[in-house]
Amino acid sequence: MKKNMGGIDRTVRILVGLALIALSLTGTIGLWGWIGVIPLATGLFASCPLYSLIGVNTCPLKNKE
Repeated sequence: MKKNMGGIDRTVRILVGLALIALSLTGTIGLWGWIGVIPLATGLFASCPLYSLIGVNTCPLKNKE
């Protein structure tokens, strides 16, 4: 899996994912908060399948393996 996300992108995704999951666990936004697993996972793995499909790459490294 090639990395296609930079540091800021990853950080924002992880924080948003954690916030959505926390809001869901507290009952604030209901079960829809578990959608936060997606940005959390893509942030942790530094790879976004949608970015690959549309050709976006925010990773500053030349060797993205």
